[in-house]
Amino acid sequence: QVQLVESGGGLVQAGDSLRLSCAASGRTAGHYVMGWFRQAPGKEREFIAAISRYGGTAYYADSVKGRFTISTDNDKNTVSLEMNSLKPEDTAVYYCAARWGTVVRTSSEYDYWGQGTQVTVSS
Repeated sequence: QVQLVESGGGLVQAGDSLRLSCAASGRTAGHYVMGWFRQAPGKEREFIAAISRYGGTAYYADSVKGRFTISTDNDKNTVSLEMNSLKPEDTAVYYCAARWGTVVRTSSEYDYWGQGTQVTVSS
């Protein structure tokens, strides 16, 4: 089992930056993928970004490419999401997720989820 805890959400203005972090605990040895998803009210959960635990190629949704950056810190078993140039349409609950194996963009393929953290971007 892998437990995930997100932090760093909040209320910001359009154009601001925000950094989310996700700490993994439990069965953290091994090759797994960590990703970020988000869900706005009335919408389906959306893939944002993912990366292998040991770094390497990062994958992004087109809607955030060039604005968001995902990174890992293996010493701390954390994955972060740096969000720049935030827009009101980025408002959502952001979830950290993990799975064993390769990077995929489908939420149902992830085995472990955090509780989510709210990000609100005002115009």
